Amino acid sequence: MIGYKFMGKAHSHAYRDVSFYFDPAVEPVLQVLCGRNEENVKEAAAKMGWKSYETDWRKLIEREDIDLIDVVTPNNSHAEIAIAAAEAGKHVFCEKPLAMTLEQSQRMQEAVEKNGVIHMINHNYRFVPAIQLAKKLIDSGRLGKIYHIRSTYLQDWIMDPQFPLVWRLSKEVCGSGSHGDLAAHSIDLARFLVGEFKEVNGILETFIKQRPIVEDSSGLSGKASSDQMGEVDVDDASVFMARFENGAIGTFEASRFAGGNRNGNRFEINGEKGSIRWDMENMNNLEIFFLDDEPGLQGFRTINCTEEIHPYAGAYWPAGHIIGYEHTFINLTLELLNGVDKGYSPSPNFIDGVRNQAVLAAVEKSSRSRQWVSISELLQNQKTTAL
Repeated sequence: MIGYKFMGKAHSHAYRDVSFYFDPAVEPVLQVLCGRNEENVKEAAAKMGWKSYETDWRKLIEREDIDLIDVVTPNNSHAEIAIAAAEAGKHVFCEKPLAMTLEQSQRMQEAVEKNGVIHMINHNYRFVPAIQLAKKLIDSGRLGKIYHIRSTYLQDWIMDPQFPLVWRLSKEVCGSGSHGDLAAHSIDLARFLVGEFKEVNGILETFIKQRPIVEDSSGLSGKASSDQMGEVDVDDASVFMARFENGAIGTFEASRFAGGNRNGNRFEINGEKGSIRWDMENMNNLEIFFLDDEPGLQGFRTINCTEEIHPYAGAYWPAGHIIGYEHTFINLTLELLNGVDKGYSPSPNFIDGVRNQAVLAAVEKSSRSRQWVSISELLQNQKTTAL
């Protein structure tokens, strides 16, 4: 695994615990953890259960005792590492968003497909049991034709103007702000549950234009080095409308300036026969409404998705004994390992990553042009440009 902080901790925990709850087709062996700071990565490797550590990711690519490269680095290194890993015949698991740009993401997809390696992107929210139940309800027709999705992903951790200029606020490292970090998850869930996007119209906004230069950055925190200020060149908030290929419409909002929201990843989906609602801060619950319920008793009911009948839930605890954020990574890791064993790339994979990246890019283009942007036209133009 390359990288070891916030997501490195989540991924490491999943590799260590997946065999405790499930019976994956292959057993993960935590061979080597890689990071640039030798002292820090050595400490992290020992704490998180890795057999060894390394400071140069290129050396990992050359090792014959490694089958899978897990990329949990900042966004600007995803493409280089993933492409090199694929060309060396390694399977690749990559953090989201897949890349800095649509063109980068397409090159990543081409590399994994050309070299015949297994590939997957980390959109862990797909693997919440409640989300999996929502998918079953929609696919079985219980909600009928889908009309709307309303999706928000709200946080508030950078509202203080003196919060330092961490890497997630620098375009050359992350590509975009709340848009790529938060809206990417909302886009993936919408594609998973509703269908492919047709066109979008949106705006991006930066509220705090300058912040103190950072001395050290770790996860979602950082320490200012001095009174010197640097430019914030990514968005603080992203808002867009969407039309889907199947006729549904949607609204999406991602912001790091929504006070009181620590991790407000939420959506409501409305169909001709019913509706569903979900909130990450109460992730075990799915709210469901069916239009054909008896008059006078209609309304949203809350399903605590912890029973054996609910996807993945039966591997954990008795009904009502809730699971947490970390278990979404365990569920995803199970699918990844089974895919490696059976020779297929579980969804979400790099194909999904490219489709998600296209929607992100289309919103950015719309914000600049103040016009609707077609996803298919954007993909076609990108393909023509590449040729």
